[in-house]
Amino acid sequence: MSPEPLDEREFELINIVGAEIANNQRDLSLRMDLSLGTINMLLRRLITKGYIRTKQLNQKKVKYILTSKGFSEKTRKSIKYTLKTLNSIGLIKARLQGIMLELYKNGARDFFVVGKSDLGLLIEMAAKEVPLKDCSFHLLDEVPSTVIQGTLLICKENIPPERLAIHNHVDLIEELAKGNGYAAGASDEALLQNEG
Repeated sequence: MSPEPLDEREFELINIVGAEIANNQRDLSLRMDLSLGTINMLLRRLITKGYIRTKQLNQKKVKYILTSKGFSEKTRKSIKYTLKTLNSIGLIKARLQGIMLELYKNGARDFFVVGKSDLGLLIEMAAKEVPLKDCSFHLLDEVPSTVIQGTLLICKENIPPERLAIHNHVDLIEELAKGNGYAAGASDEALLQNEG
């Protein structure tokens, strides 16, 4: 019989106990932003399940220790989470490739990636795997104040609309949040915004 699955709070608590970054229930309560009563209930549940044990340090102090079963479950869930994250990254990369291919088909050749971030790195990876000939990619920290010849690929939030008004641009965060929109063949007008 497989072990009873951990909920998110139990998993977070196991991670904190395993990393030894909280000394008592009050520290755990503050770190997890939960009441002392909730922390106490979660600890008791994890002790009952065999994921955590206690060690009496003195009459008033108890140390919470991850058991081998707790360590095993922490590792199992971490691997599962990592695989799920990698799958999500693969889906995002495929979406980015679809967007870039669509832009390429419509004549875009010079791309300016605005916002040095993990998303920017993912665009770079996606671009290397897509057969785009005669294209250039440039990384920018900020939106240029003068008109550029090319398409801005926006990878950061909270850019004032007036900064984008003079540029051809695609807000990749917004496009990725939409679902299948662009990659499924949305119109250029819906994706490529040029209000200048």
